[in-house]
Amino acid sequence: MKAEENPTDSLALAYGAITARIWLAVRAIQTAVEKFAGTAVAETAVQIDGQANSYGLTDASATKAYALSNYHGVPAALYEKFATEPLMPAWGLKIYDKTLGPALLLLGIAILLGVASRTSLFALGLLYTSLTWGLILLGEPGNSGVAWLAAHMILIIMALCLVRYDRFRILKKW
Repeated sequence: MKAEENPTDSLALAYGAITARIWLAVRAIQTAVEKFAGTAVAETAVQIDGQANSYGLTDASATKAYALSNYHGVPAALYEKFATEPLMPAWGLKIYDKTLGPALLLLGIAILLGVASRTSLFALGLLYTSLTWGLILLGEPGNSGVAWLAAHMILIIMALCLVRYDRFRILKKW
Protein backbone atom coordinates (compact mmCIF):
# COMPACT_ATOMS: atom_id res chain seq x y z
CA MET A 1 0.00 0.00 0.00
CA LYS A 2 1.36 3.43 -0.92
CA ALA A 3 1.82 6.09 1.77
CA GLU A 4 -0.64 8.39 -0.06
CA GLU A 5 -3.38 5.77 0.26
CA ASN A 6 -2.97 5.19 3.97
CA PRO A 7 -3.99 8.25 6.03
CA THR A 8 -1.99 7.10 9.05
CA ASP A 9 1.25 6.82 7.07
CA SER A 10 0.52 10.14 5.40
CA LEU A 11 -0.01 11.78 8.78
CA ALA A 12 3.22 10.25 10.11
CA LEU A 13 5.12 11.60 7.11
CA ALA A 14 3.54 15.04 7.63
CA TYR A 15 4.60 14.97 11.28
CA GLY A 16 8.10 13.91 10.23
CA ALA A 17 8.32 16.79 7.75
CA ILE A 18 7.13 19.35 10.30
CA THR A 19 9.42 18.01 13.02
CA ALA A 20 12.49 18.12 10.76
CA ARG A 21 11.57 21.61 9.61
CA ILE A 22 11.12 22.87 13.18
CA TRP A 23 14.40 21.34 14.36
CA LEU A 24 16.40 22.80 11.48
CA ALA A 25 14.73 26.19 11.90
CA VAL A 26 15.37 26.37 15.63
CA ARG A 27 18.99 25.34 15.09
CA ALA A 28 19.55 28.04 12.46
CA ILE A 29 17.75 30.77 14.44
CA GLN A 30 19.55 30.04 17.71
CA THR A 31 22.92 29.84 15.94
CA ALA A 32 22.20 33.28 14.44
CA VAL A 33 21.17 34.72 17.81
CA GLU A 34 24.35 33.38 19.45
CA LYS A 35 26.39 35.46 17.00
CA PHE A 36 25.18 38.50 18.97
CA ALA A 37 26.27 37.07 22.34
CA GLY A 38 28.93 38.68 24.45
CA THR A 39 29.72 39.19 28.09
CA ALA A 40 28.73 41.97 30.44
CA VAL A 41 30.93 42.48 33.48
CA ALA A 42 29.38 43.79 36.68
CA GLU A 43 31.40 44.81 39.71
CA THR A 44 30.02 44.75 43.21
CA ALA A 45 31.67 45.73 46.45
CA VAL A 46 32.97 42.82 48.51
CA GLN A 47 31.05 42.56 51.73
CA ILE A 48 32.75 42.04 55.05
CA ASP A 49 30.48 41.05 57.93
CA GLY A 50 27.47 41.93 55.79
CA GLN A 51 28.69 45.46 55.04
CA ALA A 52 30.38 46.87 51.94
CA ASN A 53 34.12 47.01 52.59
CA SER A 54 35.88 50.33 52.97
CA TYR A 55 39.02 49.14 51.15
CA GLY A 56 37.59 49.45 47.65
CA LEU A 57 37.59 45.69 47.07
CA THR A 58 35.24 44.60 44.31
CA ASP A 59 34.09 41.31 42.88
CA ALA A 60 33.60 41.14 39.13
CA SER A 61 31.12 38.74 37.61
CA ALA A 62 30.60 38.16 33.90
CA THR A 63 27.21 37.31 32.48
CA LYS A 64 26.09 36.51 28.98
CA ALA A 65 24.50 39.44 27.16
CA TYR A 66 23.11 39.97 23.67
CA ALA A 67 23.64 43.17 21.70
CA LEU A 68 24.07 44.27 18.11
CA SER A 69 27.54 45.55 19.03
CA ASN A 70 28.61 42.01 19.99
CA TYR A 71 27.96 40.62 16.50
CA HIS A 72 30.63 38.38 14.97
CA GLY A 73 29.53 36.21 12.06
CA VAL A 74 32.85 34.40 12.25
CA PRO A 75 34.33 34.16 15.77
CA ALA A 76 37.40 36.36 16.20
CA ALA A 77 39.81 33.44 16.72
CA LEU A 78 38.59 31.72 13.54
CA TYR A 79 38.56 35.00 11.61
CA GLU A 80 42.28 35.41 12.28
CA LYS A 81 42.97 31.86 11.07
CA PHE A 82 40.89 32.37 7.92
CA ALA A 83 42.68 35.67 7.23
CA THR A 84 45.95 33.76 6.83
CA GLU A 85 44.41 31.04 4.64
CA PRO A 86 45.48 31.48 0.99
CA LEU A 87 42.28 29.93 -0.39
CA MET A 88 40.13 32.42 1.54
CA PRO A 89 40.04 35.82 -0.19
CA ALA A 90 40.01 38.72 2.28
CA TRP A 91 37.03 40.38 0.59
CA GLY A 92 35.06 37.13 0.75
CA LEU A 93 35.83 36.68 4.43
CA LYS A 94 34.57 40.21 5.19
CA ILE A 95 31.31 39.58 3.33
CA TYR A 96 30.87 36.18 4.96
CA ASP A 97 31.49 37.64 8.41
CA LYS A 98 28.80 40.29 7.90
CA THR A 99 26.17 38.06 6.28
CA LEU A 100 26.43 34.72 8.10
CA GLY A 101 24.27 35.67 11.10
CA PRO A 102 21.52 37.41 9.10
CA ALA A 103 21.51 34.56 6.54
CA LEU A 104 21.04 31.96 9.30
CA LEU A 105 18.29 34.06 10.88
CA LEU A 106 16.38 34.62 7.63
CA LEU A 107 16.68 31.00 6.53
CA GLY A 108 15.65 29.78 9.98
CA ILE A 109 12.55 31.97 9.98
CA ALA A 110 11.69 30.96 6.40
CA ILE A 111 12.02 27.27 7.26
CA LEU A 112 10.06 27.64 10.49
CA LEU A 113 7.19 29.37 8.68
CA GLY A 114 7.39 27.02 5.71
CA VAL A 115 8.14 29.78 3.21
CA ALA A 116 9.33 28.14 -0.02
CA SER A 117 10.46 25.10 1.95
CA ARG A 118 12.38 23.41 -0.85
CA THR A 119 14.35 26.54 -1.71
CA SER A 120 15.01 27.61 1.89
CA LEU A 121 16.13 24.10 2.89
CA PHE A 122 18.38 23.94 -0.17
CA ALA A 123 19.87 27.35 0.72
CA LEU A 124 20.49 26.19 4.29
CA GLY A 125 22.24 23.12 2.88
CA LEU A 126 24.47 25.38 0.77
CA LEU A 127 25.23 27.51 3.83
CA TYR A 128 26.21 24.44 5.88
CA THR A 129 28.34 23.27 2.96
CA SER A 130 30.19 26.59 3.09
CA LEU A 131 30.74 26.16 6.83
CA THR A 132 32.09 22.66 6.17
CA TRP A 133 34.47 24.04 3.54
CA GLY A 134 35.79 26.54 6.09
CA LEU A 135 36.43 23.84 8.69
CA ILE A 136 38.20 21.70 6.11
CA LEU A 137 40.38 24.68 5.14
CA LEU A 138 41.42 25.11 8.75
CA GLY A 139 42.25 21.43 9.07
CA GLU A 140 40.06 21.12 12.14
CA PRO A 141 41.56 18.43 14.41
CA GLY A 142 39.44 15.29 14.57
CA ASN A 143 36.94 16.68 12.05
CA SER A 144 34.23 16.68 14.72
CA GLY A 145 32.77 19.94 13.38
CA VAL A 146 32.69 18.50 9.87
CA ALA A 147 30.89 15.40 11.18
CA TRP A 148 28.44 17.60 13.10
CA LEU A 149 27.66 19.56 9.94
CA ALA A 150 27.29 16.29 8.00
CA ALA A 151 24.56 15.29 10.46
CA HIS A 152 22.84 18.59 9.70
CA MET A 153 23.12 17.89 5.98
CA ILE A 154 21.46 14.49 6.46
CA LEU A 155 18.60 16.19 8.30
CA ILE A 156 18.23 18.74 5.49
CA ILE A 157 18.15 15.96 2.89
CA MET A 158 15.54 14.09 4.93
CA ALA A 159 13.47 17.28 5.27
CA LEU A 160 13.70 17.82 1.50
CA CYS A 161 12.51 14.25 0.88
CA LEU A 162 9.56 14.80 3.24
CA VAL A 163 8.60 18.29 2.05
CA ARG A 164 5.80 17.05 -0.21
CA TYR A 165 4.03 15.68 2.89
CA ASP A 166 4.35 18.96 4.78
CA ARG A 167 0.81 20.32 4.91
CA PHE A 168 1.64 23.60 6.65
CA ARG A 169 3.88 25.62 4.39
CA ILE A 170 3.75 28.76 2.28
CA LEU A 171 4.66 28.83 -1.44
CA LYS A 172 4.31 25.08 -1.78
CA LYS A 173 5.68 25.03 -5.34
CA TRP A 174 9.11 26.26 -4.26
